[in-house]
Amino acid sequence: MTLFRILVSTFFIGLFSLVGVFTLALKQKTLEKILLFLVALSTGVLMGGAFLHLLPEALTESPPQTAFAWTLGAFALFFLIEKLLHWRHCHKGHCDVHTFGHMNLFGDAVHNFIDGMIIAATFVVSAPLGWMTVLAIALHEIPQEIGDFGVLLYAGFSKKRALFLNFVVAMIALLGAGLGYYLSLQSSKMVALLLPVAAGGFIYISASDLLPELRKEISLQKSFISFGIFLLGILIMYGATFLE
Repeated sequence: MTLFRILVSTFFIGLFSLVGVFTLALKQKTLEKILLFLVALSTGVLMGGAFLHLLPEALTESPPQTAFAWTLGAFALFFLIEKLLHWRHCHKGHCDVHTFGHMNLFGDAVHNFIDGMIIAATFVVSAPLGWMTVLAIALHEIPQEIGDFGVLLYAGFSKKRALFLNFVVAMIALLGAGLGYYLSLQSSKMVALLLPVAAGGFIYISASDLLPELRKEISLQKSFISFGIFLLGILIMYGATFLE
């Protein structure tokens, strides 16, 4: 049953790779407004997931010094991956950083593989923790996949090819999920390792990528609304603590 949950939830998240096609019918201003609120919610959920779920669970699996060291190491690793692979989560269609479509696809494949392993490891610990992780990743995937779709179009791919490649790359998460499940069953140390790694990744993505997007908003009214949605994301994760 655990493996079934892992594979189904990972496949479900992979379907978000097709969300880009729906953005074609939206006006740019409407799209940016929707993305701003999605990014705000995603930021709160990722932060809440890291500090209210993943880190507390990691501390039950490892000594505090070890858990926090792996969290910090994962933070640094995600920064390195971003720099080496030009992996940026662009949320506004065209992004100057994305000059090479294939490089973006490769970086996304690495990201999705790691996501799959994290989903598997958290489901092995408990179903509620697994679903919390799925929610956090799913909410982050929507703005990311919209951005990735825009990147591929900007790089010269046709709409059909961009959607197909985005979907194929998203399904690589299933490989990570299968491997993560197998490794987690072989050794409890793998779970103890992946939990702080997931926390470090969540913190890095939300703090270095998503929050700067929110800070770009110059409208005071929209800023307050996005801050409220950010807090809502944290409250959702706090409420989820009572389900574990």
